[in-house]
Amino acid sequence: MSMTELLGLDDLMAELIVAVGAAMVLGSGLAIIQHARGKRPEGADGEFRAGRVSWLLTVGMVITVWGLASLLST
Repeated sequence: MSMTELLGLDDLMAELIVAVGAAMVLGSGLAIIQHARGKRPEGADGEFRAGRVSWLLTVGMVITVWGLASLLST
């Protein structure tokens, strides 16, 4: 048994990838919902950038699916 199997590092990396992707999806989704309600974060300057939020949402979904596929394939 190797050290990575003993510590479960392969699964840990896949779980961390899923967590980062899910955080990106959740954060982008909440930004879209808050913008639709007309709310802004306190002290925030600038405007809502729909293209950036859509890009981060898409990247987050890809990362999440990649992480889930890695978890399910092991």
